[in-house]
Amino acid sequence: MSGAISVRGIDHVVIRCRDLDAMLRFYCDALGCAVEKRNDRIGLVHVRAGRSQIDLVPIDGELGRAGGAPPGVDGRNMDHFCLQVEPFDAQAIAAQLQRFGIAASEVKQRFGALGDGPSIYIEDPEGNTVELKGPPAPR
Repeated sequence: MSGAISVRGIDHVVIRCRDLDAMLRFYCDALGCAVEKRNDRIGLVHVRAGRSQIDLVPIDGELGRAGGAPPGVDGRNMDHFCLQVEPFDAQAIAAQLQRFGIAASEVKQRFGALGDGPSIYIEDPEGNTVELKGPPAPR
């Protein structure tokens, strides 16, 4: 399909959160992302995740209050999002997650943007499901 719009990948996802510090420990310390920019005046933290960004919006900030009720088990804004991880060393990933007390699903082959490859599911401190996806197996 061709046209004026050509999607190349995920630019960013925005997650409203109750505990910004816990979310930063999860995404930065445990998963190795980094804070790229902050706007504390409105309540917005941009976290670099490879070529993409994860924007964290505390619910007690200006942006967070504008979004309505906080995230919880009765309502979610997304099912999950997926972060491409390369290389995908299942043992090293499991050890890193264990150091931070993060439970992980078993490694399974799942289909993603680049094809079938290994992936695991984890949850961030606010209950959002995060898929960590490795590169596809060579054909």
